[in-house]
Amino acid sequence: MAMMKFRLLGGAAVLALSSGAALAEPALIFDLGGKFDKSFNEAAYVGAKRWADETGGTYKELEMQSEAQREQALRRLSETGANPIVMTGFAFGDVLNKIAPDYPDTKFVIVDMVVEQPNVQSVVFTEEQGSYLAGVMAAMASETGTVGFIGGMDVPLIHKFECGYAQGFKATRPDGRVIVNYTGTTPAAWNDPVKGGELARAQKSQGADVIYAAAGGTGIGILQAAADEGILSIGVDSNQNHLHPGKVLTSMVKQVDNAVYNIFTGGAEAVEPGIKVMDLSVDGVGVVVDDNNRDLVSAEMQAAVDEAKAKIIDGEIKVHDYMADNLCPVS
Repeated sequence: MAMMKFRLLGGAAVLALSSGAALAEPALIFDLGGKFDKSFNEAAYVGAKRWADETGGTYKELEMQSEAQREQALRRLSETGANPIVMTGFAFGDVLNKIAPDYPDTKFVIVDMVVEQPNVQSVVFTEEQGSYLAGVMAAMASETGTVGFIGGMDVPLIHKFECGYAQGFKATRPDGRVIVNYTGTTPAAWNDPVKGGELARAQKSQGADVIYAAAGGTGIGILQAAADEGILSIGVDSNQNHLHPGKVLTSMVKQVDNAVYNIFTGGAEAVEPGIKVMDLSVDGVGVVVDDNNRDLVSAEMQAAVDEAKAKIIDGEIKVHDYMADNLCPVS
């Protein structure tokens, strides 16, 4: 696999590794936290790497060093001729909306945010649906009847996870309790595993024995603390079951890897402007059972998850989307 790797340093884009490839390679920009965050960014990287390994193709990638570099990152890659350009994270929304008109011949794809421009495709996931299934599992696994949710940055997108999780939990265990915390209100909240661990221990002291971490790199500290404290955790975005085998109840995955893989495979010509929804019906989200957590998932629990999934797809169960009204009817 070959790639063009850029690093933004002191206002300049520095080419760190070049394959000598021609223009019109696809490109991938990672959100803060880095491509090896074992969560959201890494899922995107896995998809790009799979495409490169299978096709022998090359791509450009860029990891930002600060929040202020978003516009610079997009402009630098656009000016190299990269096409399409994929970016991970809602925080690119405002910048992309500003610069997309300046590069009308470039196709942009943003994951987790809707940007209405004629050359932009917005890929969004029904995180609330996958989180509902995680809530069902948490309700059945909990011995105390109290579970936790720890989000990263306190933004509406992460409340989608929280609300879906609470709805699934309460539907299964109406008398149970969900403790909710967020690690911050700035992008630093995605990469603070120490604080994540502190919040996990605090929730455990309040009785939580299953904690869902929807916090990017911060989640690594949450999962670690839960394992150390002898309680269960739930991973997010990527399959994190392997990080603490037998102690991670499941992972609510978003198939960001498949989205990136398919975009790179189709190329710029196949990128259709508008909104692409990745939901349960296309396995865009879901919960993972593998060799690392199989012993934690009883036949009864699996049956409950399968039933809930089928009812959500059929419309019999309607999972509330927090983004629709910024309200969560279940807490």
